This record gives sequence, C-alpha cells and structure tokens, in this order.
Amino acid sequence: MEDDNEETKLFASFEKYEEFSGLQISLLSLDLFSQSSPEEDRSEALMVQSYTNILNEYQEQAYLLDPFLEDLVSPVVGSLKAFAKAVVEKGQITQSNERINRVALLLYNYIKFPRFFPHEIADLSIALDFISSSPVHARENWALRYVTLLWLSLICMIPFDLEQFDEPDSLGGTATRIEGVGKSYLSKAGLEREGAAILLSRLYMRKDMSAKLPDFLRWSVSSIQTSVDPFSCVGLLQAICEVVKSGSAGQVKAHLSQLMDLASVVEQQIILTANTVVRKFRIKLISRIILRLLPARASAARLRGRALSADAQEALINAADEEFEVPDETEAVLEELFRALQDKDTIVRWSAAKGIARITERLPSEFAGQVLDTVIGLFSIHSMAAASMYDLPSVAEGTWHGACLACAEIARRGLVTDDKLSELISWLTKALYFDIRKGAHSIGSNVRDAASFVLWSLARAQRPEALAIHADHLSQTLAVVSLYDREVHIRRAASATFQEFVGRTSLFPHGIDVLRKTDFYAVGIRRNAYLVAAPEVAEHLEYRPYLIDHLLKVTLRHWDASVRQLGAQSLRGLCELDLLNLGPDAALRASRLLDVPDSGDVHGGLLALAEIAAAYRDYCQPSYLHPEQRKIFSYLNDVSLETILSPRHELVTSAANILIANSITAEETHTDESSVPHWRKIVDAGLKSRSTPVQEAAASAMTAVSKLVDCSAVPGEMPIHRLPSSYQMLGASCLVVSCQIIDALQEGLGDYSTDERGDVGSWVRMACIKGLTSVVQTLAAHAAVLPTFEQYLPPAKCHSAIGGILKQGVERLDNVRQQAGECFTALLSSPLPSVPHAEHWRIRGERLMRELFIEHYSTSDAKGWNDGAWLYPRAVKLLDIEDYRDAVLAGLILSANSRTDSTQRPVTAGLISYAQSLPVTSVEKDRYDLLRFIRDLMSQISRNFSSNNVVIPVLQTFHILLEADVFEPLAEDDQGLNRYCFAQSEIFCPI
Repeated sequence: MEDDNEETKLFASFEKYEEFSGLQISLLSLDLFSQSSPEEDRSEALMVQSYTNILNEYQEQAYLLDPFLEDLVSPVVGSLKAFAKAVVEKGQITQSNERINRVALLLYNYIKFPRFFPHEIADLSIALDFISSSPVHARENWALRYVTLLWLSLICMIPFDLEQFDEPDSLGGTATRIEGVGKSYLSKAGLEREGAAILLSRLYMRKDMSAKLPDFLRWSVSSIQTSVDPFSCVGLLQAICEVVKSGSAGQVKAHLSQLMDLASVVEQQIILTANTVVRKFRIKLISRIILRLLPARASAARLRGRALSADAQEALINAADEEFEVPDETEAVLEELFRALQDKDTIVRWSAAKGIARITERLPSEFAGQVLDTVIGLFSIHSMAAASMYDLPSVAEGTWHGACLACAEIARRGLVTDDKLSELISWLTKALYFDIRKGAHSIGSNVRDAASFVLWSLARAQRPEALAIHADHLSQTLAVVSLYDREVHIRRAASATFQEFVGRTSLFPHGIDVLRKTDFYAVGIRRNAYLVAAPEVAEHLEYRPYLIDHLLKVTLRHWDASVRQLGAQSLRGLCELDLLNLGPDAALRASRLLDVPDSGDVHGGLLALAEIAAAYRDYCQPSYLHPEQRKIFSYLNDVSLETILSPRHELVTSAANILIANSITAEETHTDESSVPHWRKIVDAGLKSRSTPVQEAAASAMTAVSKLVDCSAVPGEMPIHRLPSSYQMLGASCLVVSCQIIDALQEGLGDYSTDERGDVGSWVRMACIKGLTSVVQTLAAHAAVLPTFEQYLPPAKCHSAIGGILKQGVERLDNVRQQAGECFTALLSSPLPSVPHAEHWRIRGERLMRELFIEHYSTSDAKGWNDGAWLYPRAVKLLDIEDYRDAVLAGLILSANSRTDSTQRPVTAGLISYAQSLPVTSVEKDRYDLLRFIRDLMSQISRNFSSNNVVIPVLQTFHILLEADVFEPLAEDDQGLNRYCFAQSEIFCPI
C-alpha cells in the first residue's frame, strides 16, 4: 500500500474555544430533571457529537487546552454536583438519563478533570449517597458512574479520620461503605472498574485505613481462587498495583508475603493467565513490589551529564555505585520479567521491559551489567539454529521485540556501559532488518521499530566519544532503513533516530545534508523515498555502496512485488549517477538472482536487469553501452523457459517481457544471431496471457521489436517485370488492412466477456474505443496524401465507429463511459479530412453534440461522462440523431437494467422524460415520435431474439415506461393503438 496518508493538522492555539464554549453552555443549560422530546434528543446528540469532534482534533496537542481547563471544567463539575445534591436531598425524583449521561460525557472527555472536583468535607456524604442512587445505577449512565467514582476517590484523600463521619452507633461505617462501593465495581467490564480501582487504592493508602489492607489482600486471594472471572481479577490487580505504586514503602514491606502470594495465585490460574490484561497487571505488580523494596538512586550514567565540579561529580557517582544488600525476591522477579519479555502480546512485553529497566536503575552497577547481559542474550535464543535473519522462526518476533524494548528502556536511562555497546549495536543492526515471511505477509515491523527506539535512546544517553567508532556503520544502516523499509512508520522512526544522532553527536558524515533529504516528509511516501530521496543520498559516496548493496540483497528479494518493482527503479536511479562504472557490476549481481529457485527473487532480478538496460538505452552515448545491453539480454537464458511461461509465474512472465522490451537490439531480432532464441515464445505467451499487466509488458516488447525491424524495406534483387504488380498489391493490401482494422476494433466493442473478476470484456472495449479513435484521427489527418481516402475510411464505417463509441458512452460502467466520452469529444473537436465532399465524414448532429458535451463541459459546474446524473439527461437527446439512434438506444437500454443506482436512476428518469416529450406520431420525416420509439425498442428484441442479455433489458425498459404511463397518449390518438398493435405484430409475427 502506498504511504500517502494525510498528515494531522497542527494547531498553534485553541482556535475553536468560542465554538466549544458555546456548545458546552448549551448542553449545561439543559434541564436534567425533564425528559427530552425526540427532536430535542436529536439536536442534543448532534451538539455532543460536535463537541467531541472538536476535542478529537486536539488529541495530539492536548496541552493547548490546559490554559482553558479550569474555565471549561468547573461549570460542568458544578452542574453535576448540583444534580447530585438535588438527588440526595429529594430522594426519588424524575430525571432524564440521556441528558445526565451527556453532561457526564462532557467531563469524561477531560483527562485532567479530577483535580477540579470539589473535595470539601461535606462532599463526602453527598458523593457516597449519590453513587447509591438510581440515576447512577441506570445501565446507560456508565460515564456518570465513572466520574462519580473518581470524585469519591478524590474526596477520600481529605486529611481527616473517616471515623469522624460515622454515626456514634456505627463506627467505621463510612469506610466500610466506601470499600463496599469500590468492591462492587471491581468486576465490571467498563471504565467503572478503573474508577473503582483508583478509589480503593486511595482508600487503602490512608493511614487510618492501612489496617484494612491485609483483609483486602486476603479477600483478593480468595476471590481469585474461587472465581476465574478475568474482569474481577483485572480490577483487583489494578487496585493493588496502585497501592504498591503510590502507597508507602512500609506498607509494601509489611505485606510483602501476601503480595507475592497474590501474584503466585494469579499465575496458577490457567484461565486467568490466558488473559493479556491480567498478565500485564501481574507483571506490573511484581515489578513495582521490587521497586518499593530497592532504594531509590540515580544512575551513574545520568549523574555524568550534570554540570557539577569534578569532585562533586565523582562523589555523587561513588554514592550511586555504593553497594547494598539486594532483596532475595529480586532475582526471582527478574526471571519472571525476562520470561515476560518473550510474551506473545506487546503490552505484556512493554510492561516487562519498563519493569526491568526501572529495577536495573536501582541495582548496583555489577548487577545492572548482569541484567543487560541477560537481555542481550535473548537475541541469540533463536539465532543459533538459523542460517540468516530470514530463517528465524516466527516465534522469534516476540523475543526480539521484547529484548529491543528492554534495551531501549535501559539505554534511555543511561545504563548501557561502553564495553557492552559494540555487542548491543551489532544485534540492533540485525534487528533493523528483522522481516520474516509468514503466509501472504511478513512479521517484524514492531521489532524494527523497537530497534530504532533503542538507537534513538543511545543517541540521547551515551557519550559521543563512545559512539564514535560505530558512527559510520550506524549512519549507513539508518540511512538504508529510512529510505528502503516497506513500512512508513519504520522509515520515519529510522529518520528520527538519524536526526537524533546528527543533532546530539555530530558524528554522521554529511549528517545535515542527508537529514534534509530523508526528513519526516521526504520518507513519508514510499515512492518518493525510493525514487527521489535515495538517489539524492547516494550522491554522497559514503552511502552509495550500502544503498546499492541493500537493494540487491534485500529489496529485490522482498516478498512484496511492489517493493521489488520500486527497488529495481531505485537501483536504476543510483546506477545513473555513474552508469559506466556502477551499471555492469549491478547487472552482474542482479543476474545471480535468476539462478535462485524462488520466483520472487527471479522477478526482482529480471526487473533490475530491465531497469539497468533501460538506463543503457537512454544513455547519452548508447553505442558505448551496446555490448552491455546485449549481455543483459543474454541473461534471460539463465531463467528456464518453463518458469517464465508457467501460469503461476505471471510476475516473472511480465518482467521477462519488460526485459526484452528494454534490452533487445537489432542483432537479437534475427533468430540465427540471437543469444536468446526463445524470446519470441516469451512475447507470444505474454500476448496470450489473461493478465493485463503481462499483456501490456508483451505489447511493449512488440513495440520495441517493431522499432528495430524495418518492415517496409525493398528487397535487393527482384525482376523488373514483377515490381509494378508488387507495388500495386502493397497499396491494395493497405486498403484492405485499414478496413479490417476498423472492423476488428468494432467487433471488439461487442466483447462482454465475464469471469470471476467481473466484466473483463470492458478492458477490451476500452482498448477498442481508443483504437478506433486513433485510427479515425490518423487517417483523417493524412487524408490529403491518400489518393483514395474513401476506400481507407469509408463514411459508413466512420459513422458506424462513432455510433459504437457513443453506445459505450451511455452504457453502465463509469470507467468505460469516461473513456468513450473523452475519445468522442476528441473526435468532435477534430477537423474534417482535407478531401472533396468532406461533409460526408462530419459527425451527424454536430451542433447539438457540441452544445451538449463541449460547451457545457467547459463550464465550471461540468462533470465527466462517468457521472450518470450529468450525462444521461443529455445522452437521451442523442436519440434525435437517426444515424446513431440504434446504437445509443441499445446502450441506454443496458444502462436502464443496471443494478447500480447512480446509473439506473438517472437513465430511467431521462428515458421517461424524453419519451413523454415525444408526439405520438409525426408527419415530419426527421422528427422522432413515440410510435417509432416503440418500434425501435421492439426491433432490439427481434434482432437479438435469442439473447437474454438484450431481450430482458428491453422488457425491463418497457416495464419502467409502462409504470410511468409513458404510453398513455396512445389511447388518446385515433390510430395510436392500432399502429402500436400493427408495429408489435410486424416485429414478432413477420409475414
């Protein structure tokens, strides 16, 4: 797929604040206690949609909304609090659930809204009573439940003992109610679960509630053991993860055994561990537990970057490297995290990678080095039995991706030591090419993306001196990936990494210039990256051989045929920088791909040779490279004829024909001198192929051959008495051939072949339309030098051809109509032939046609012939032109029977309108009337009585006309019905 997606619009400010604020005010002015009418409901839903659309535009630049948040959020919060207070005070009251949910949705859209919630002491009882009320429990009010839970979680942070809110006879009742509310929503599938997890975590982090945490942990273990509901387990893990993350370290240490038991119980439940989200939160839990056990410390690598005096810096580094006792649980947890790096799901691998990096940052230097060694060792797990990157098993994707993510997180924190850098970069350069074929696609783009992330992190965290020895290799590799990777996000990731190295290290050769040629936008479109940016980068000799090498070793062997094609074109662009030196070597290396059993490699090799041959052909001094062009043609012998002609290898057949077209020379056209004697069989097979690209390639080969062979040469020796008759026969044969060409093209207009691909005959009809137009225009342009022009292009054949084109111009397929319309307007605009009686070749009804299709077409509101609504009201007027009437009527009938509304509706409306405008009979010879219209419709049946493809559409047209009462005027005419019956009997029962 071409990567030309529209870029997201960038904003400089919150431009739509006034519109946004107006929508919010309108929604907040709604009465939440009255039901809305259907009209009001639709109007309010549209307002909410417009409101959400504006917010969505700022998804990537949410910071632009920060200055306005308080002004926007506070009114919504106030409205919701007022509603909650009214519900609590008045009890059971009538309310509009739809409107309540819309107000809650306004708040839900703000990520940072909780800090604007009221959190006074009096709000606790309001929020607690409100969350138990009927509006909150309404099934559709999920947003209201989520917002209320977050509100309650904020109130839970008030610095007062919750027992102060209890009744004297029920101490601990408030805390128990809050806990009960949180537990009740932990098993929900929606956002309420997240709100409940935050609520419970805030509750158990309170000092006066810490005693309840052990009970909650025991209840969690019991719930997981007795229930295998993934939603419930996710909620429990989410709540506990929040407690471990934000609670005190003392809490974690005090309940360490219970926390580890909980993680162990989850792992033992097979049904639960099959859930991706459960595995992710379990990994988060165990990594956060260890993080709270380890002392917080800054890494030595980070401290090196601070602007401190030498003594102070050395003291801090020594303090950071100070040894301490690592908890026993650390090793077991790290082992689990290493296994999680190989998980099948990305979110689990990502959580494990962050956990490993955070733990490594707190470990002593020696232990941190061991962790990095283990992570790097993951790359070699599947590599030992593989001969190359492309032989790796598909399961290696997860392992390599996890290892890259972990290395990126470790590198981002500056934890990669200089002695590990060479090994790590060696693996990363391999990961940048990780692409494993799997069925009709490949896997590995996530690995390549993560590898770019690692290198980006190294550029930010490592010292330039440590990276200097790797700079040349990294610059060449990143340039190759940013230009030639198949995926746009990988090209852009590699480009961003290249930019980071250039900006922070200044080590890459010609860095600024190369970066300008491979920036975010330059590599965004694949064709531009391959054909424009790559030759520009290759102007620098440091990068040129690596780009060519990658094309020949990787791109031309890629599983995607479109990438191979672009790679071949890019190779030509690179070779043209120094064709005399680069061309022969590239052609020799490309020819080696022809000996490979994989048809994809053969296809890539043939395309590359064809492009290099085309470069030789277009060279300013082609005679110098003529022997090289013949050598390329001879490489066709390296591919067996069976492979080229196999129906399964259409791409190879097409590429072989393109190679012939670009490399064949005059000497090769003679069978006895040709180095590839069977080239004619290849071209012949291409012309007979059912594949359009193969046919086009074979046609280009025939074109190239015809340019080399002079078919009009006079024989050297011939008796004088035979020459006159020979020349006479040559002239006569031209006349015959000219008429035969027109007849053959008109015959092609009747090709309506279909197969599993649909109306494949339309390709033939479109080619014949262009062919007829070309023949007529060419003969007319040379009429003055043709002594018997009438015999070359008889007027009858000319008008028959025009009628055939008009028939195609009013049929059902949009692309055929457009092609016919363009060709017809070209004929209409062409001058008459310069011969006596030129009026015989003038298009009938020329003035009407110019008015319909040229004058209107030049206006600003004109549409193309492929637009049925524009075409058919005009096309039906062509029935007034007798010479083309039968052809146009036949095309309109077929369109009236179309199943496409955009065609069927306008053509039937046009036919009805036209038929209603006709008189029943007309005394004027040239005036069309209703009876003749009916007779012409019936004639279509009589001439094609055995063809359902014609008879059924005609009957359908009659049905449409009868339903519209088009024939009603016949009854009002004295002889209308008699003539109608006579015409009908004459058609169906001829004497």
